[in-house]
Amino acid sequence: MEDFRKSVAERFLRYTKFDTMSNPSLAGKKRPTTDGQIELLNVLKGELDELGLETYLGQEAVVRGVLKANKENIPTIGFMAHVDTADDVDGNHVKANKFIYEGGDIILNGGTTIKAAENPDLASFIGKEIITSDGTTLLGADDKAGVSEIMEAVKYLVSHPEIEHGDIEIYFTPDEETGSGMSKFPYQLLKSKCCYTFDGGREGEVEAECFNAATLELKVSGVSMHLGSARGKLVNAITVLSQIITTLPMSESPESTDGRYGYYCVLGIEGTSVEAKAELFIRDFDKANFEFRIEESKRIAEAIASIYHAKIEISTTISYRNMADANSKVPEATTSIMEAGKAIGLELYETIIRGGTDGARLAETGVPCPNIFTGGHNFHSLEEWVPVDSMNSAVNLLLSIVKWWAK
Repeated sequence: MEDFRKSVAERFLRYTKFDTMSNPSLAGKKRPTTDGQIELLNVLKGELDELGLETYLGQEAVVRGVLKANKENIPTIGFMAHVDTADDVDGNHVKANKFIYEGGDIILNGGTTIKAAENPDLASFIGKEIITSDGTTLLGADDKAGVSEIMEAVKYLVSHPEIEHGDIEIYFTPDEETGSGMSKFPYQLLKSKCCYTFDGGREGEVEAECFNAATLELKVSGVSMHLGSARGKLVNAITVLSQIITTLPMSESPESTDGRYGYYCVLGIEGTSVEAKAELFIRDFDKANFEFRIEESKRIAEAIASIYHAKIEISTTISYRNMADANSKVPEATTSIMEAGKAIGLELYETIIRGGTDGARLAETGVPCPNIFTGGHNFHSLEEWVPVDSMNSAVNLLLSIVKWWAK
């Protein structure tokens, strides 16, 4: 494998300085939802321009770059990553640290500790470089590590024209964390037979299957009444909504499930006794179970609202579908990754995503889009960390995939 450790780490550290935390409350209202995202997208377009790629950045706020083929009759393939970071904890003002890990717990600022006992993979990187935040924000390896790895590979391909390839499309998207990143994707420009997202976790992971995902918005309207004379008259919207939430099975929540088990999860509730709203996430790998969960949630909500004589409105949004169908219809999508890894001595294994990627939305159009590791750990948390060696492996895997298609 080539050694990209110094350059990919420096690139990643540079990208982490952009404040690209997305804002779910503005999804569908502003694109991208935060200004820092468009700042980084403009920088990435500029860097691709400098490398000589054909580029595009339109009102969709998606960067497209094309590295033109240097040999005929090789399929067009694509690589994709998103520039936004999550808002689970503060994702702005990141102060990233790169250092040699010497073993044991990693003590960061603000009382944040990355515990060795809870992160067994750390033991593999004793004496090697890792990157963390300062402990007061997330790091942003999801997905600036993926962006960095793709950019490093493109730079290498440009400077090594002896590596044969067809057209290679590069896509950098906004607002993946809000679920709206692909809502205005320039699908009309896409030419790839197969695309790959670099948006996974620990080194070696390859993911060709993800959740089906939906969001239900529950809006309950109650009846206002002076509390002193409320008996038999007041209908408290918060009470109704709380009863709906507690009726959902706790054994089928994110904190109670793993593997292929789906779940119900209320992520937000707001309002007053007169009107209250809640956001309910539905996730399942199986299509039939997924559809059952949606309908069961509606039945529970409507039944409880009826008992309390409250009005309820329910809207359903499908966020993404399981990408397994599209990926299985083009076996080369996953085969190319596994054989490319073998060619460079990289041990890979296939797993599932208890979540989704922009690639899942792309797969709905029929273009397979498996997900590849970036090397990151503990995404969406203050304890996030990424080994530089793993980022190096991701860059080399991308290059090996390009060579696989050239065969």
